[in-house]
Amino acid sequence: MSRIGKKIIPVPAGVEVTIENQIVTVKGKRGVLNREFHPDVEVSQGDAQLTVHPRRQDKEVWAVWGLSRSLLANMVQGVSQGFTKNLEIQGVGYRAAVAGSSLKLSLGYSHEIDYPIPAGIAIAVEKNVAISVSGADRELVGQTCAEIRAMREPEPYKGKGVRYAGEAVFRKEGKKKKK
Repeated sequence: MSRIGKKIIPVPAGVEVTIENQIVTVKGKRGVLNREFHPDVEVSQGDAQLTVHPRRQDKEVWAVWGLSRSLLANMVQGVSQGFTKNLEIQGVGYRAAVAGSSLKLSLGYSHEIDYPIPAGIAIAVEKNVAISVSGADRELVGQTCAEIRAMREPEPYKGKGVRYAGEAVFRKEGKKKKK
């Protein structure tokens, strides 16, 4: 059985949860999130808490049970506190700037890259090389960071590129001259 699925999700003050059939809507100060859950999982609401229960006793349903509980907990945390991920840019001449509803990146290519900022995401740039991506939807924040990082992944010889804050990049030794 799922250990994660058994945990109760506390609903903080200021968060409103609505359950209709298998669609759960969570409203908070950071926005509104909707998600349709698997039919083999039942979401129920108590006094200031949410619980998720399986409708059948199968291995497959237990896996969906834990996933559903994690997704629901992320929705509640997202609308109350939000999620933030940080990226770093390393390399001479590499920089970023927010211009309107797009992120402009200079990453060593012959042209500047314009990345349109998705709805529900806020991007802040500090010192031209530190990017902070925040929003209520954890999945969307992670996907946005992954797309920005994929534009110039850190290379192993000099370490230039876009990386997550604190990410360790495996470094390789370059060619050596023979004497």
